Amino acid sequence: MSTDSLVTHVIAALALVIMASWVFGTAARRLRQPPVVGQLLAGVALGPSLLGLAPGRVYETLFPAQITPVLTAVAQVALALFLFAVGYELDLDQLRHRRAVTSVSLSGFAIPMLVGAGLVVLLPGGFRSVNGGHPIDATFTLYMAVALSITAVPVLAGIIRDQGLAGSRPATIAMAAAGVIDALSWPVLAVCLIGGEDGSLRAWFTRTALLAAYVLVMVLVVRRVLAWWLNRSGALLADPVPLATALTLLSAWATSALGLHVIFGALLAGMIMPRQRDGVPDSRVLRPLQETGGLLLPVFFTVSGMSVRLDGLHATDLLLLLALCVAAVLGKVAAGALSARGGAGLPWRDSLLIGVLLNTRGLTELIVLNVGLQAGVIGPRLYALLVIMALVTTVATGPLTAWLHRPAEAAPGPTAPAPARDAEPTPRS
Repeated sequence: MSTDSLVTHVIAALALVIMASWVFGTAARRLRQPPVVGQLLAGVALGPSLLGLAPGRVYETLFPAQITPVLTAVAQVALALFLFAVGYELDLDQLRHRRAVTSVSLSGFAIPMLVGAGLVVLLPGGFRSVNGGHPIDATFTLYMAVALSITAVPVLAGIIRDQGLAGSRPATIAMAAAGVIDALSWPVLAVCLIGGEDGSLRAWFTRTALLAAYVLVMVLVVRRVLAWWLNRSGALLADPVPLATALTLLSAWATSALGLHVIFGALLAGMIMPRQRDGVPDSRVLRPLQETGGLLLPVFFTVSGMSVRLDGLHATDLLLLLALCVAAVLGKVAAGALSARGGAGLPWRDSLLIGVLLNTRGLTELIVLNVGLQAGVIGPRLYALLVIMALVTTVATGPLTAWLHRPAEAAPGPTAPAPARDAEPTPRS
C-alpha cells in the first residue's frame, strides 16, 4: 500500500470510527448508560466479530491490516493526553480524609485483589485454556488481581451525575475511594509488568531501578524546572499547553522505552505538572488536554472493541465468564459495603450503594486490559471475556444505583413532592 493510499484509508477509517462511536455512545446515554459502553460496542460492531461476517470482504476493505498500527498509535496518543489530565487532577490528599474514605478505599482495593488472585488459584485450568498459551504464573496472578480491583473514576462520575447523586455522602465517599484505588492500582500494575517478556529476576530489578531513577528525576528535577519556567514573568515559550503536551508524550516514550506502557509516563507527567498556588489544577492546561483527549478517546474505545473476537470464544468459556462476573461483583460490592458499614458506621443502604458504585469499571478497566494484551500477559480469548465482564459490571451499576438510591431519597419525605426533590441535583453543565 502506497503512502497516499495509507493516509486515505486512515482518514476514512477515523471518520467512520468517530461517527460510529458518537452514534453508539449517544444511544447508550439515551438508555441511561455511560457512553463508553456504546463506544466499546461500536468497536465490536466494526470489528471482525460482526462487520467481518459481512459478505464481500467489507471489513478488510474498510480496515486493511496496514492501517491498524496507525489507528493504534492515534488511540495511544489520545490515551496519553487523557491520562495526563487524570494525573493532573489526582488528589493524593484524599488518603488523609475522613475514616470512611480510608476504610472503603483500602478494602475496595485489597479485597478484590485477593478475590482475583484466589480465582486464578482455584481455576488455573480454566484460565490456561483461554489464555492462548501465555503462562499462568505469578505475573498473571498479580495482573488478574489488579484487573478485578479497578474502578473507573470518569465513568463513575458520569453515573453519579446522571443518577442525581452529586453531593450525597455515598457518592462523595465512593468518588474519593475510587480515586485512591486507582492511585494504588497503577504502581502495582507497573510492578506486575516491569519484568518484561522474559520475566527474569535480573530484568525485574534492573527495570525497577531504572524506573525508580526516572520517577525521582521527574519529581525532584523536572517538576522544579517546570515550576521555575512557568513562573517567569513574560517568558517566551511559556505557553503551558504545548509544554504539557510535549512533557506527556516524552514521558510516555520514556516509560515505553523502559518496557512499560505509555500510560505510566503520561500519568506521571500529569502528577508532576505544577499546579496553581492554591493547589488547584490550572484550567489553561487541563481543559485543552481534556478536550483533545476526549475528542480522540472514542478511537481508543472503538479500537479496543475491534480487538474483541467473539467468534473465537467457546461455549465452555461461559462458565469462566460467569465466575469472573460473580467474583468481580461480589469482591467490589462486599468490600465497599462492609467497610462503609463496619469501618464508618453508615446505614446498610448507603453502604450497599457505595459498593455498587465502586463496581463501575468501564474506561480504566479497558486501559488495564489493553496493557495486559499488548504486554502478552493475557491472550485474545481472555481479553474478550474480561471486556465482557467490564461491560456487564458497568451496565449493571446504573440500574442498581437507581434501585438503591430512590427509596433512600423517598424515605425522609412522606409527602408526594419527593420525586421533584430527586430531580433537583441533576442540572447538566
